[in-house]
Amino acid sequence: MKDLQQHKVNYLNQFKERTYGRNLLKSEDLFDAPSEECGIFGLYSDKDLDTFSLSQFGLFALQHRGQEACGISVMKNGKIFNIKDEGLVLDVYKNIREPETFMGNSAIGHTRYTTAGDKKKYNFQPFFAKNEYDQIILSIAHNGNLTNAEELKKELEAEGVVFKATSDSEVILRLIQKNLDLGLRGAIKATMEKIEGAYSVVGMTRNKFFAFRDFHGIRPLILGAIDEKTFVAASESVALDAVGAQYVRDILPGEIVYTSENESGLKSFLVKENCENRICAFEYIYFARPDSKLENINVHEIREKSGMKIWEQAPVEADIVIGVPDSGVPAAIGFSIASGIPFRPVLIKNRYIGRSFIVPTQEMRERIVNLKLNPILSEIKGKRVVIIDDSIVRGTTSKRLVKILKDAGVKEIHFRSVSPPIIAPCYLGIDTPSKDDLISANMSVEELRDYLGVDSLEFLSMDNLKVILGSSNHCFGCFTEEYPVPAGPNPDYTDE
Repeated sequence: MKDLQQHKVNYLNQFKERTYGRNLLKSEDLFDAPSEECGIFGLYSDKDLDTFSLSQFGLFALQHRGQEACGISVMKNGKIFNIKDEGLVLDVYKNIREPETFMGNSAIGHTRYTTAGDKKKYNFQPFFAKNEYDQIILSIAHNGNLTNAEELKKELEAEGVVFKATSDSEVILRLIQKNLDLGLRGAIKATMEKIEGAYSVVGMTRNKFFAFRDFHGIRPLILGAIDEKTFVAASESVALDAVGAQYVRDILPGEIVYTSENESGLKSFLVKENCENRICAFEYIYFARPDSKLENINVHEIREKSGMKIWEQAPVEADIVIGVPDSGVPAAIGFSIASGIPFRPVLIKNRYIGRSFIVPTQEMRERIVNLKLNPILSEIKGKRVVIIDDSIVRGTTSKRLVKILKDAGVKEIHFRSVSPPIIAPCYLGIDTPSKDDLISANMSVEELRDYLGVDSLEFLSMDNLKVILGSSNHCFGCFTEEYPVPAGPNPDYTDE
């Protein structure tokens, strides 16, 4: 048990030194893992700060939420400066030739994961609006999807508003801009009363900072403080840790937090009282870093409990338990604790591999899997193995993993998914394939077991997932096809 505890400590400590890889095996295939759209970060102080460095630290901690592009806006001496480009956080920051330009008293930033839609720079965030003097007066970064974006865009275009991007995030920007004569809080309130779907937003004007969250709290948004005059808002609590901020609380569904030009400190306003919190269950299962807290719940503990619970639900005789790194490891540790079957970290990741290789043949593409993940043969040959993964989406990478283990001489393979079967796409900030591409929507568990070629296959039940999360008040749409808000007439409009 002491060795298992040390595994847990080592597992969590590694993310302080490097970015979180989620499930490295799945990164080869866009449709074989759900993709979070982005991470957002915001910082405000009454005093000048090194916003260049602090925003870099915060966004680096959120790199797992988007690897295609990065951008920041900084408030300095009543002006807003913006930069955004393709690449990882550190790649974008190292190309900033004059860091002092981005040192002010407030900053917002965004890491983007391109899914549907194009990868043009005009879709990179933060988005900003200018006045007639070509000065930036408003900038926002958004995580989520609007379900009525197309309809609102047409309304605004009919009023003469010109759009420069194809993202629903610009709809939020233009609505706030249009209503600024109501004051900042009034403009945000009017915007929230028009838009539908999932959204967490951080933003700034030339002298104010704000953050707000949709009426169901589907996408996360955390509030922290470095000191009594310096506040941070971010998608996950790990971004607070990265800048030395203390966790304060999660921003409430339907809440606006904002600064005032004449008063110090951060103010709060609820656009709608008594909103039901329906945060996405997949944040806990897959997206968030394991050392994060969401709604004051430790993500690693949830994943560890999921492994314990699936052992209770579907026990099996085996020699070792392994987890698909990184996201399956905490559940494998939990399974080991509950079952007494030894956990072994025998799937070795190549920490230096980046995006997918460009190779012309299927035969060579198959070999890429072994570059990303390779087993320690002596630990598994001739053994009965339980493999724990966070989910099965299209099934192709799970099948490849099974082949790797069989080629290594494993005697039996018992596959456990610590999420229920994914049977429906998400329209609220996660990019999942259409229902036709979701293997659990098209196969029974027994058919899927046969397709994967494993000796047994089990999914965590919905009832047990609710027990682990301690509530039924989450968005479970991808498991149940029931969403907190309607999908809208054209959910494919957005790419942010």
